[in-house]
Amino acid sequence: MTDQSKRALNRRLFLGAAGAALAAGLPARAQENSTEIIAPVTSPVRNNVSSFRMVDWQEHFKTLKNGAILADLTSRAVHYWSEDQSIYRLYPSSVPLTEDLTRRGYTEVVQKVVNPTWRPTASMLERHPEWPPVVEGGSPDNPLGTRALYLGWPAYRIHGTHDTRKIGRRSSSGCVGLYNEHIEELFGFAKVGTQVLLI
Repeated sequence: MTDQSKRALNRRLFLGAAGAALAAGLPARAQENSTEIIAPVTSPVRNNVSSFRMVDWQEHFKTLKNGAILADLTSRAVHYWSEDQSIYRLYPSSVPLTEDLTRRGYTEVVQKVVNPTWRPTASMLERHPEWPPVVEGGSPDNPLGTRALYLGWPAYRIHGTHDTRKIGRRSSSGCVGLYNEHIEELFGFAKVGTQVLLI
């Protein structure tokens, strides 16, 4: 066998082994005149959604009277438990842009609104003077989406969003945002008086 044939054969062996390694999800490494497949790394994989997990309501609430909503601003997730514990939901959410826009603690749902009208606060308009003073409910550009749960703190809501890119990110001026289909489901479960905790 000529040197050129040996090189061609080695190259085919290397490419075949590398292809097999890639198909199996294993890294490959070439050595002079041979091919060696390196074993996969066995260290645990850390996912970027590792904190998006189910939690136990007893860690945060004394009772489930009227149901309970937990908005975890760190993991960017909203949890809901029904009063009789027959329903549990976990939704990805958007959270406030900065810590100074964030409010944490216990409150409750004080109002439920279908197709809410959006009015930016004075501080929002100060930061964004180009924003309109009002966006009517039902508008496809309404930042509150299709439903809103108004909380006991002025200007704080759990609401839908027309901009799905915001979910899972720091993107709001203080509220917690959900996909419209998720807020519509949560809106059906929650009632005025449902407990809410932002952590």
